[in-house]
Amino acid sequence: MTTPTSVTLPTFSDVESAARQIAGVAHRTPVAASRSVNTRTGADVFFKCENLQRAGAFKFRGAYNALSRLTADERRRGVVTFSSGNHAQAIALAGQILGVPRVVVMPSDAPAVKQIATEGYGGEIVLYDRDREVREAIGARLAEERGLTLIPPYDHPQIIAGQGTAARELIEEVGAIDFLFVPCGGGGLLSGSAIAAQAMAPGCKVIGVEPAAADDATRSFRTKQLHTVQNPKTVADGARTPSLGSLTFPLVLQYVSDMATVDDPTLLRTMFYLWERLKLVVEPTGALGAAAALAGTTPIRGARVGVVLSGGNVDLLQVSEWLAFR
Repeated sequence: MTTPTSVTLPTFSDVESAARQIAGVAHRTPVAASRSVNTRTGADVFFKCENLQRAGAFKFRGAYNALSRLTADERRRGVVTFSSGNHAQAIALAGQILGVPRVVVMPSDAPAVKQIATEGYGGEIVLYDRDREVREAIGARLAEERGLTLIPPYDHPQIIAGQGTAARELIEEVGAIDFLFVPCGGGGLLSGSAIAAQAMAPGCKVIGVEPAAADDATRSFRTKQLHTVQNPKTVADGARTPSLGSLTFPLVLQYVSDMATVDDPTLLRTMFYLWERLKLVVEPTGALGAAAALAGTTPIRGARVGVVLSGGNVDLLQVSEWLAFR
């Protein structure tokens, strides 16, 4: 996959512009630390709590940045997107704030809590069967039929720049860090975070983290060739994306230091640990970076470590099933 010639890859100046664009609308989320975590890892670990962001995840940053830059005519006609949940909610909320009609293509098996929230923010949901239909095709068809602007969940310059503001805030608050662990689905958060980290803490090694069952980005990073995965079975629903995008793939190759994977049992044990020790409700996908840091996939003893907790939209109906992994 190559980068479209008409699209310029976002830079740190775009992240800075996004920070100004979302200021006063997106939450400047808190940074948490834990003596228990520091003792366990032998490192100074700082958690960027995007589970406390508006709409419950970092996705609001990019969604608001992108929608707020639409022309008056584009705002009037509306937007369409596709998402399993967090981007859906973010677009629905950002559109509600800005008065932009929005259509959201969601898989029929998306967590109920995310479908309900998306509808609650006023989004029109179009469900599809992820085993038989392609969401990108549905989004493109709706955009053409209704004259909507397509805002994809990660492969969009303004989305990527907006997501990078989370790492920007973290480093601005705690100072230079040696490592930054970031969950990875389609790579929007990872790309934006890596852009910010390179500019603000040049010695920082950015580690992208995926579920072991959905390791397409890790394989792509290792081989320098784009790999895909088809509907992987993992509790990290936000990381079930088929591949990195035409923008995020080259950005990951350019700015990310390494990739890591964690299996579902490790991920769920970490999630519950964050609930119990830090009193932070994080969804499985949101705990990916923490799981890698705590599991020791990368040696971090003696280092200053940032971890992005990317979301907190937990489907409570699944918790009893997840408890079996403890």
